[in-house]
Amino acid sequence: MITVQLVDDQALVRAGFHSLLNAEDDIEVVAQAADGEAAVAQAREHRPQVVLMDIRMPTVDGLQATAQITADPELCDTRVVVLTTFELDEYVFGALRAGASGFLLKDVEPADLVAAVRVVAAGEALLAPRLTRRLIEAFVTAAPTGPVRTADLPDAETLERLTPREREVLAFVGRGRSNTEIAEHLVLSPLTVKTHVARLFSKLGARDRAQLVVTAYESGLVVPGAEPSEPDSRQVS
Repeated sequence: MITVQLVDDQALVRAGFHSLLNAEDDIEVVAQAADGEAAVAQAREHRPQVVLMDIRMPTVDGLQATAQITADPELCDTRVVVLTTFELDEYVFGALRAGASGFLLKDVEPADLVAAVRVVAAGEALLAPRLTRRLIEAFVTAAPTGPVRTADLPDAETLERLTPREREVLAFVGRGRSNTEIAEHLVLSPLTVKTHVARLFSKLGARDRAQLVVTAYESGLVVPGAEPSEPDSRQVS
């Protein structure tokens, strides 16, 4: 059973999401909160797998709540997905820096919301859609709008410990490419790419793919607007 927490200051939004998600056999809403302070307390009590987090709320906003949840060692298995009305809401930039696993627009189709919860609960990140790649590229080039957890970013020495192939894979992940797409570009098997990504998680201490994307940009490994260089098709690994 996938456990979910709903955080939104609008009761009608919470009621709609609650009805939709609880109708699924494999999803259960275990907590609801109207502000960030209550969200953090409930997350620590119920330890949901997925938190659907609104950004603009009274008292403690979603940005602060996301940072507190993702920084809590006891909530290492909890994934936060931010909810926003606008696809380029500046607050989403800060939420991704704070450790959110992705974002959803509030007008998301019901089936897509359910699918998103399952994807995030499985440990993936909502990074495939073109709009998400554009948003992440925008946020890393913009001035920070909130606290940046720089302690979570790998230092130069850590990046130097990556093999050339791992750095190459990280660059493609930073561009929002799937494992299958990376495999095609690098002429590798999808299983080999999956192994490289798993090593990146371990070496960089990343919670999920979203943090790998942030790392790729913050480290300068990926430059906004530039595609990773195409490998020699004869290269093997």
